[in-house]
Amino acid sequence: MTHSLAQRLKTETRALHAAAERSRFMGVLLRGQMQRPAYLALLHNLHAIYATLEPALSRHAAHPALAPVFAPALFRTRALEHDLRVLDAPGAQHAIALQPATLAYAARLREIDAVEPELLLAHAYVRYLGDLSGGQMLRRIVAQGKAFDGRGAVAFYEFGDAVNTHALTQAFRAGLGSINVAEASEDAIVAEARSAFALHHRLFDELAGACQLA
Repeated sequence: MTHSLAQRLKTETRALHAAAERSRFMGVLLRGQMQRPAYLALLHNLHAIYATLEPALSRHAAHPALAPVFAPALFRTRALEHDLRVLDAPGAQHAIALQPATLAYAARLREIDAVEPELLLAHAYVRYLGDLSGGQMLRRIVAQGKAFDGRGAVAFYEFGDAVNTHALTQAFRAGLGSINVAEASEDAIVAEARSAFALHHRLFDELAGACQLA
């Protein structure tokens, strides 16, 4: 049986996805125990990733492997900037620097932007479907977290109401399902998605160490 690209992405990244979600850093966040400095460090690092990914996606919006899923409504850079402003002290410098995994991630995005833009699809898949699904649970956790003092720094997870969020999810999945690439390109996209999940796991581990999470 021949599996579609969408099916392969889901199946062949499942274990890596689960491992990243079970990381120590994400465990603290999911239990609602994360303090503001550690969460700011996460947002700071994610912002560096999205601020590299989204201009690249825009540059290649007409690419046959990207056009079906290209949706500026999904872009998160400005939302992250909003949440960082809300949570951060005015004029404060981030105590936790960008982590090596983030720098490696951004470098990889710049590389494929230049030479293999179809691989950007893997990163759109990893980030945006996660934001549209699991991100909605994280929105509730952050909104209720005592460490955030009810500051409402949840723009990162907001895509409109439940109907709009569902519509964006379905549109992305439909677009992904319509993409038809050569077998070699499909293999490369799946491998890139696996690498992206591995880099996320590495980032979470680095953040746990840098933030001294128990």
